[in-house]
Amino acid sequence: MHRERTKKITIGNITIGGGSPVAIQSMTNTRTEDVKETVSQILALERAGCEIIRCAVPTYEAAEAISEIKKQIHIPLVADIHFDYRLAIAAIEHGADKIRINPGNIGDASRVKAVVDKAKEYHVPIRVGVNSGSLEKPLIEKYNGVTAKGLVESALDKIHMIERLGYEELVISIKSSDVMMCVKAHEQIAKECPYPLHVGITEAGTLLAGNIKSSVGLGLILYQGIGDTIRVSLTGAPAEEIKSAKLILKTLGLRRGGVEVVSCPTCGRTKIDLIGLANQVEEMVSDIPLDIKVAVMGCVVNGPGEAKEADIGIAGGIGEGLLIKKGKIVKKVKEEELQEVLRQELLHWNE
Repeated sequence: MHRERTKKITIGNITIGGGSPVAIQSMTNTRTEDVKETVSQILALERAGCEIIRCAVPTYEAAEAISEIKKQIHIPLVADIHFDYRLAIAAIEHGADKIRINPGNIGDASRVKAVVDKAKEYHVPIRVGVNSGSLEKPLIEKYNGVTAKGLVESALDKIHMIERLGYEELVISIKSSDVMMCVKAHEQIAKECPYPLHVGITEAGTLLAGNIKSSVGLGLILYQGIGDTIRVSLTGAPAEEIKSAKLILKTLGLRRGGVEVVSCPTCGRTKIDLIGLANQVEEMVSDIPLDIKVAVMGCVVNGPGEAKEADIGIAGGIGEGLLIKKGKIVKKVKEEELQEVLRQELLHWNE
């Protein structure tokens, strides 16, 4: 089911599915019971570009905190529930915009029904999550281990269970830390399921490993037109997840906006600290709302030619550098002024 044809689901003030833009999610790593810390982190994530936030709800106190948190944030909040169905009910009553459950671990059919009935009453969508780490034993035995087919069968079982209870406001997630298994599972479930898909590579790892695994996995899935909302799972600050998600969507042509920085890989001709400069420029442009490409080049020999694909660029020499627009040299400036000259050009871009 390609994203244009998935069912539209409304989560707070965001719609996913049915061809809506792919929404970026993250998850707080604060104690949800600590309202002040949690709100502070969510507001920072909003500024970074997070569009849906998920919070763990392991206690009643956390469920109650949702109503206080919601007063101070501007994006939909998803309550993440494991094991105790009563926490799902409490989270809905305290204003969660969506709940995430694995029906397989919250108990028998009557408990699942109690959660679904409450979600129906409050018009709160349910994200049905299946994870390779918690795949049911019979399915592991049936398929001789954890497989894409087993994950899909598990997800479809849970979807049908909730459909039989008369509820179809569903978002599906089907995750594995095995990238290619995850890709295969998404390809299969997209053919059999009308609901929007929440895509991510679970337990992807540290910044480097997690970014590479997520980029490959999400890239392969999203490129096929599958996936309606994404989370890049990283063992690091949640803001890093947002940066990566934005860049993945932009690289795939699924999102526009924001300054894109391109830079050369450095060579023996490089006479400036190009690596430091490129990182500083990337940080500097993160809050500039232009949809343009900026080049940061290491030498004045090839710099202008290599930068002609970019709207504007800088190239470094010995103690000085060039400001370049569309491959043409505009002026020479001192090396220490390069970054500030570039910033001023960007701030006055449309004047």
